[in-house]
Amino acid sequence: RISISCLLPASWHFSISPVGCPRFLNTTLRQIVVIGILAAAVSLLYYSLVVIRNKYGRAYRDKRFHRYLARVTDTEATDTNNPNLNYGIVVDCGSSGSRIFVYCWPRHNGNPHDLLDIKQMRDKTRKPVVMKIKPGISEFASSPEKVSDYISPLLSFAAEHVPRAKHKETPLYILCTAGMRILPESQQKAILEDLLTDIPVHFDFLFSDSHAEVISGKQEGVYAWIGINFVLGRFEHTDDEDEAIVEVHVPGSENKEAIFRKRTVGILDMGGVSTQIAYEVPKTVSFASSQQEEVAKNLLAEFNLGCDAHQTEHVYRVYVATFLGFGGNAARQRYEDSLFTSTVLKNRLLGKQTGLTSDSPYLDPCLPLDAQDEIQQNGQIMYLRGTGDFNLCREIIQPFMNKTNETQTSLNGVYQPAVHFQNSEFYGFSEFYYCTEDVLRMGGDYNAAKFTKAAKDYCATKWSVLRERFDRGLYASHADLHRLKYQCFKSAWMYEVFHSGFSFPASYSNLKTALQVYDKEVQWTLGAILYRTRFLPLRDIQQENFRGSHSHWRSFSFVYNHYLFFVCFLIVLLSILLYLLRLRRIHRRMLHNSSATSLWIEEGLPPQKIAGPL
Repeated sequence: RISISCLLPASWHFSISPVGCPRFLNTTLRQIVVIGILAAAVSLLYYSLVVIRNKYGRAYRDKRFHRYLARVTDTEATDTNNPNLNYGIVVDCGSSGSRIFVYCWPRHNGNPHDLLDIKQMRDKTRKPVVMKIKPGISEFASSPEKVSDYISPLLSFAAEHVPRAKHKETPLYILCTAGMRILPESQQKAILEDLLTDIPVHFDFLFSDSHAEVISGKQEGVYAWIGINFVLGRFEHTDDEDEAIVEVHVPGSENKEAIFRKRTVGILDMGGVSTQIAYEVPKTVSFASSQQEEVAKNLLAEFNLGCDAHQTEHVYRVYVATFLGFGGNAARQRYEDSLFTSTVLKNRLLGKQTGLTSDSPYLDPCLPLDAQDEIQQNGQIMYLRGTGDFNLCREIIQPFMNKTNETQTSLNGVYQPAVHFQNSEFYGFSEFYYCTEDVLRMGGDYNAAKFTKAAKDYCATKWSVLRERFDRGLYASHADLHRLKYQCFKSAWMYEVFHSGFSFPASYSNLKTALQVYDKEVQWTLGAILYRTRFLPLRDIQQENFRGSHSHWRSFSFVYNHYLFFVCFLIVLLSILLYLLRLRRIHRRMLHNSSATSLWIEEGLPPQKIAGPL
């Protein structure tokens, strides 16, 4: 017997027994059918409330997680007929040339917690809309009146790709870097004034006085950090437990509680001339001295990427430092200069001829075994031959780090706030990638022990064997003989800069060396336009607020309303089924009672009292 108590549609009690079921079913089968119906109803409820909800929730999380992956790997041509697309232009005026980048983004979704979804524009052939010209803009220091003519081809190129109707609302930024920084301020001003005067005459882009400037190395580093983290989706706030989070003390709100948000990544970029490091400093920093505090002001940048200046969820404190002379090629040059000077001095004092002839070369531990090289200075030649001793090479170049005994310092004794090694992640670009991948084929996740072993083995390998492997194409396609010859030195230099200079422990396992992010080279210009257009979403948010609730939340309320409707439908259906079964049982009991009364009357006996229906 199965008993059910129900308050819908009215307060009543119902009991199912074999008597109330159809006669052509036996008792066991009837019980199985009833139990099956109830189990099916419960299963449907469970499926609707749990399984489907989890499915949609997981799909939503996956969508957010892969949003940037899909965005940067999307190679479709930009739909210039879409009226909801906005455009922006950034001109990178570097030392050797100028490049123009065109970006686009859809209307903001109306959620003030989200940033603009900016991506690089692609033409009809699916190629990024980029153009480069030479020489650098600094070459016009003596003739600034020619600058606008110099940059005009770039702007005409952009004007051809951006829809004509969008020109007046498309911001144009002309940002000058290294080449312009070394010019006197008067020459910088003359070049910028020519741009601000002539460009509005020939082009309709949104171009104000603040849109053309010479940016500092600190700004360039911040923009690069923003671009990398934006592509990796680290500015998206999430409740996913699988995401790494960090506790942040927001700058300017020391009296408020700390917030928890997605962990950002730091960047390490070692070029030929300089090395740069940039990472978020989530905690309030302390200083060993007032002088150190003064230096830190030039190395720490605090900014808000959000569209609302009163909201702190997108406020970041980033440390950026650039070290000239610490790039791979500049470091080798410093090493050779020191080697030449010290060897000449020793020869003069001790009366030796080391390095003066190829028969008595200087034994260089930073060259592969038996590799030969020459240093030329002041008309003199110094001959080198490699011994391939990786550990000795590291010892010799350690003094070039210029470390000091002062706390919280790195290369050249420059202030560096503490890194939380247990909860941090870094990406290494340029030479960090070339050193690990081109020859050693170890790009990606960095492991100090494995890298050291591979570097030792490479340095100790005879030069003739390395040449043979090179001829057989065993190294990266863009690796050349210059890379082979100086790989031993650059491996040691990279290791020392990372572990001795920046003080990362040998056990650190959250460094990824990369050439690109999601198969695409990320330019600092992406971070620049993201930062400089951060207030644009306010316009779309105001429009969304006028229309009503955000479309994002409307779509989810639509889904959950379906859940509610489905649950109510099942409850009503189950109630109707139980009510019909109850009526059927009452009807059969009444028939049974009436037939029993008739039988007693025919026998001439008084009718028995039979209990009525419950």
